[in-house]
Amino acid sequence: MSEAVHFHGRDAADLTKNQSLVFGALSRAEGPLSAYTILDQLRDDGFRAPLQVYRALDKLVETGMVHRLESLNAFVACRHPGCDSHETIAFAICETCGKVTEISDEALENRLRQLAREDGFTVKKAVVELRGVCAGCA
Repeated sequence: MSEAVHFHGRDAADLTKNQSLVFGALSRAEGPLSAYTILDQLRDDGFRAPLQVYRALDKLVETGMVHRLESLNAFVACRHPGCDSHETIAFAICETCGKVTEISDEALENRLRQLAREDGFTVKKAVVELRGVCAGCA
């Protein structure tokens, strides 16, 4: 059996059935999924209402296991266990194929925090979304 994935002191075994099903759907996905796409994929597993999906997503986002891509109104499973310790998460989103790459860069995080501080602002969390074309589509 594979090692458990840990986020904020939780692992996949700590999830409710619905959270586990939603996380599984996102983990298997090639790209980001909307809540309604997740609902469609999980209808055979007893999902009937968007609220079931949104409740599971809210908890998964809170624990750092899933990230919300604001510009796409979609969700992706975290590909970097332990990234929940970062205040800044960046994503490169290919506008051609839809591929999303999670980027973890301490220098970027430090620079954004410094820029905010210079303006008297304290960053709690930041999500940076880079839109463009991936190497495979270029």
